[in-house]
Amino acid sequence: MTSSNDASGTAPHSQQPGPYQAAGSLQGRTILISGGSRGIGLAIATRAAQDGANIVLMAKTGQPHAKLAGTVYSAAEQIEAAGGQALPLVGDVRNDDDVAGAVAAAVERFGGIDIVINNASAIDLSKTDHVDMKRYDLMQDINVRGTFLLSKLALPALRESGAGQILTLSPPLNLDPKWAGMHLAYTMAKYGMSLTTLGLAEELKVDGVSVNSLWPCTLIDTAAIRNMPGGEQIVKGARGPGIMADAAHAVLTNSNAIPESGSWSGNFYTDEQVLAAAGVTDFSPYSLGAPENRLVPDIFL
Repeated sequence: MTSSNDASGTAPHSQQPGPYQAAGSLQGRTILISGGSRGIGLAIATRAAQDGANIVLMAKTGQPHAKLAGTVYSAAEQIEAAGGQALPLVGDVRNDDDVAGAVAAAVERFGGIDIVINNASAIDLSKTDHVDMKRYDLMQDINVRGTFLLSKLALPALRESGAGQILTLSPPLNLDPKWAGMHLAYTMAKYGMSLTTLGLAEELKVDGVSVNSLWPCTLIDTAAIRNMPGGEQIVKGARGPGIMADAAHAVLTNSNAIPESGSWSGNFYTDEQVLAAAGVTDFSPYSLGAPENRLVPDIFL
């Protein structure tokens, strides 16, 4: 299975309301998110916008795409309709100048950056024999280098915030060889994102910047998944991006939804873990209709 992005698709019913009751707010906070023009990224941004957050969107889609609905500009309209302020920026997380420009634009427009969300990510689940090296390079460039670069360039602003946060959509570092054996190239790329969380959390302890990762327990319905071979059938067992939006909100508001982990940084949360700690007991409103016992588990767990 291949797709250009595993966290930025859009699909029907992606904005279904869930049972999460927020205990905190992101009002007035400035969030810089990569790849937020659709899907999970847009769902997270829209949820933050409902609190009155400022959202800086950096994504490649400036013009309508044949297979992916929405652009960074239509996403900004949705964010502003939800109650937030939006700054849409066409840019590629692989391009140093684009990322530096996004950070500078966020600081100029909103006076700083409080939160960075590393959402942009490419996926190719091919076995080693069949993975194209251009796809390998794409995953390394977007997933690993892009996450590192955006986090790095935003650090001065995050330190200035006084309560800076980085949230990366990447899995727990599960070293069961099963996952590397199934799709080595993709596993290395996603674990590179997670290693960035692990390393920066330790490095930034003295700066008061928290760094965490969030990952779904089940498959999430995105256009990226739908565009894969057999994707339309696969997503019947998925949840909508709303569950990740609510979970991210709980993490970013540092509410009592966060499970006891012994540390405010360096955690690898799952959506169910965070929301269960917030009091959610019924996750069925997040699904697209499949019974809970027939949902497709996500990988790496």
